[in-house]
Amino acid sequence: MPTIPWMPGADKATGPAPGGTGPAVVMASRLELRSLLGVPRFLVLALVILRQVRAAEGSVGVSLRAEPLKRTFWTLSAWRDQEALDAFARTDPHAVSVRRLRPGMKGAVFVFWTTGRDQVPVGWEEARRRLAEQAARETPAA
Repeated sequence: MPTIPWMPGADKATGPAPGGTGPAVVMASRLELRSLLGVPRFLVLALVILRQVRAAEGSVGVSLRAEPLKRTFWTLSAWRDQEALDAFARTDPHAVSVRRLRPGMKGAVFVFWTTGRDQVPVGWEEARRRLAEQAARETPAA
């Protein structure tokens, strides 16, 4: 499961379609597990959450990238607004999955930004650049 390409969400007003203008909130994450033993569980829950994202009110789209042998996973999603993203994050199965996975996490980086709907889907290069910048800001100077 190297990359699941961009898939549209429940909010079909994207791109050049009517109503596809205005802002979108983008969220990218980099998630690293402590052990390879946690990878199968993470993958199963990731697929469950992927399905939830695609059906969530206000979701514009989602993509996942995985490097299972490196225990590293990335998410990239776009939302109609911050309220839609926050509502999704509080809803099961996402909310309960986060609680279950937290003990096995080595680290996580999240970044949020606003872009135009005509810029969605955002490319992985942009997401990884922003995640690297955020990780650098979060790492204390030695």
